[in-house]
Amino acid sequence: MTNNTDLLERITVHADVFGGKPIIRDMRIAVEHVLGMLAAGDSAETILREYPVLESEDIQACLLFAHRSLAGEHVHERIPVE
Repeated sequence: MTNNTDLLERITVHADVFGGKPIIRDMRIAVEHVLGMLAAGDSAETILREYPVLESEDIQACLLFAHRSLAGEHVHERIPVE
């Protein structure tokens, strides 16, 4: 099992990708997109099938990121776009 620190390392932020929004492993797949799919009722299996570059730990990382963010923890600093 992957620990929380390892999971959160899968979430990256770059000013030049999606306006500094959190993404998964430097790919152009936004955390909010995966969370939106889950919220819409898509299963983790469906997401992994539609995005074969993702791993189950990436989905766990998105959920952990969302939880920590809502809990008020400093997870990643959003990079302002100029």
